[in-house]
Amino acid sequence: MPDYAYNPPDVPLDILFQDDWLLVANKPAGLLSVPGKDPGKGDCLIERLRVPFPETLLVHRLDCDTSGVIVFARTKAAQGNLGTQFEKRQTKKVYAARLWGHLEPAEGRVDLPLCVDWPNRPRQHVNHEIGKPAITDWRVVRHEGDTTRIRLMPQTGRSHQLRVHMLSLGHPILGDPIYAEGPALQGWPRMMLHAESLRLRHPETGVSMTFSAPVPF
Repeated sequence: MPDYAYNPPDVPLDILFQDDWLLVANKPAGLLSVPGKDPGKGDCLIERLRVPFPETLLVHRLDCDTSGVIVFARTKAAQGNLGTQFEKRQTKKVYAARLWGHLEPAEGRVDLPLCVDWPNRPRQHVNHEIGKPAITDWRVVRHEGDTTRIRLMPQTGRSHQLRVHMLSLGHPILGDPIYAEGPALQGWPRMMLHAESLRLRHPETGVSMTFSAPVPF
């Protein structure tokens, strides 16, 4: 995996919802969720949010190249409650993506265990011996030229899960800098993966809430 220059977008915060317990944002593609380990990767969404909201706490992450709905907590109690919901798979996530090629049939499920590909980090790969369970449901929206527009419903939350599962079907996500090659990589302005909606229970009231961000591609 070659090094790349981290050039996070200089765009204003897009706050989808806020109250005393929650902070829901629409993360732009190209911005880290949390600081990276390497020098020069300190600019990230959580640090930008901590300027107006110093108490912002991490709950989950989106890959740098993925855009869309991400939730943060504003109290330790809310962080614990939301973390438990994610851990117990009580949240519902829907992603929009565009893939290379025509994916058929119209819907299906990928059930393949994943783990880190140590010699090629940060790549992940399918590994039936030591991989952790990973399940992704998909539904085709339509075919567009040589590509497929799709909705993805992950049932687990493994690193790079959607990206590797789509690659395993022979249809990498367009513009994916790690897993796409050739025409699936070249000519696309970004990775075509967006967290379109997230449903969870409010950590204080227990009321079910759904947050959405329009698909930018």
